[in-house]
Amino acid sequence: MATQSDCRTLTVDELCRQTDVQEFKILGNPDNLVTGITMDSHSVDKGDLFCCVKGVHFDGHAFADEVIKKGASALLVDHYLLEAENISQIIVANVREVIGKYAKTLYGDPSTKLRVVGITGTNGKTTTASLLSSILNSAGVATRTFGTLTNVRTTPEAPIIQKQLAQAARDGMKIAVMEVTSHAIDQSRINGVQFEIVVFTNISRDHLDYHKTEEAYFAAKAALFGQDYSNRAVVNADDTRGRLLLDVATIPTTAFGASDISGLTVTASSIEFEWEGVKITSPIGGRFNVMNLLAACTVARELGVTPQEIANAATRIESVPGRFEKVDMGQDFVVVVDFAHTPDGLAEVLQAGRAVCRGRVHVVFGCGGNRDSGKRPLMGAVATQFADNVMVTSDNPRSEDQIEIINQILAGVRSDTNCTVSSIPDRRAAIEQVLRTATSGDIVIIAGKGHEKTQEFAHHHEEFDDAVVARELLLLTTGKHS
Repeated sequence: MATQSDCRTLTVDELCRQTDVQEFKILGNPDNLVTGITMDSHSVDKGDLFCCVKGVHFDGHAFADEVIKKGASALLVDHYLLEAENISQIIVANVREVIGKYAKTLYGDPSTKLRVVGITGTNGKTTTASLLSSILNSAGVATRTFGTLTNVRTTPEAPIIQKQLAQAARDGMKIAVMEVTSHAIDQSRINGVQFEIVVFTNISRDHLDYHKTEEAYFAAKAALFGQDYSNRAVVNADDTRGRLLLDVATIPTTAFGASDISGLTVTASSIEFEWEGVKITSPIGGRFNVMNLLAACTVARELGVTPQEIANAATRIESVPGRFEKVDMGQDFVVVVDFAHTPDGLAEVLQAGRAVCRGRVHVVFGCGGNRDSGKRPLMGAVATQFADNVMVTSDNPRSEDQIEIINQILAGVRSDTNCTVSSIPDRRAAIEQVLRTATSGDIVIIAGKGHEKTQEFAHHHEEFDDAVVARELLLLTTGKHS
């Protein structure tokens, strides 16, 4: 919901003339005042422009009468809807594609008042965004982050994005760092945002329940790297699709990769390397985080922070919740919680675990329901390739049968492996079993949910935080773990 204090107040005619939408038609009163914008019928306030979006399950046009009764002064529609002269109807060809542009106008084009950085990729968006923000804030550049750790939806709908950016500008922020998902790009949620820099971390299989093919998934990501959205880009040159982006770049693009650094040392809780003539030492662990940290350093440099300032700031970085997050209760083995939920992501975190432990690698994980089911056997294959002890359990089953999901994961288990494989549907019991199995020098990786605080079932959510549960269970296990 928007209020007059958030938005400019414009007549419908003024709003349309000031918004970069070439083809539109106004029916009804063009002098109605618009003081807010929303596409959620539940949040409509007096004076709002209600955007009638056609979704998978609902058509916003069906809620026109309801939102008018709540006080909406105008409707954004794709066809003539009502015979009501006192209500303004702005008719456009595609409502979803232009919502961001109308929101941008109402919120005073906030991305021109901030330096906006957009980060996309399959893995590493949240970590890279958090590391970059930490570096910038430590270097004295007021920065706010928007993404998985701050929003209900990683990249929210266009009116919310514009509102958040406007609020950041009013609060004196100089830079906004946004995670940008493929869904958000494909659904035009970021229309109306002009990014100073867009960042590509990597790409691997994910979200095929939505995009259907890996090519379509990459195409959605790649759309961000053009003049319509951004002034320049920072791209991972060590990723195959990243190199493709570099080859076809239409905006100034800076590459980063492992060849940029030397003297690399990685532990479960630290990374150290030489870069740009300075030593970068950071209290985050895991080999896969090297590229996330390097991406953050590269973007910070592109934003004008000196390498020495970046090095100074890197020492003050805090761990990112649910991203190779250590759980330390004094036990003689390592426990980490990580959000890895794709085959490549799980492979990376397991290999990172192998690199920093002298004993066995244990993993507890599952797969989410109502999501890409094709990756489930691939996750089973990856787990048994890189771990010594695999425990398959429930993740967020949503409306699917959690036993069936587990069976689909187990179907991918490699036959040419000596690792131990078992399954317990109850996630807490599964974690407890593995913690009791671990011995000195081992590493236990609890994967899939990361920072999440609940477990999602068909009709309800239950409180469940992997890190909290691990701490509780470590306190309850035998003396060697206390």
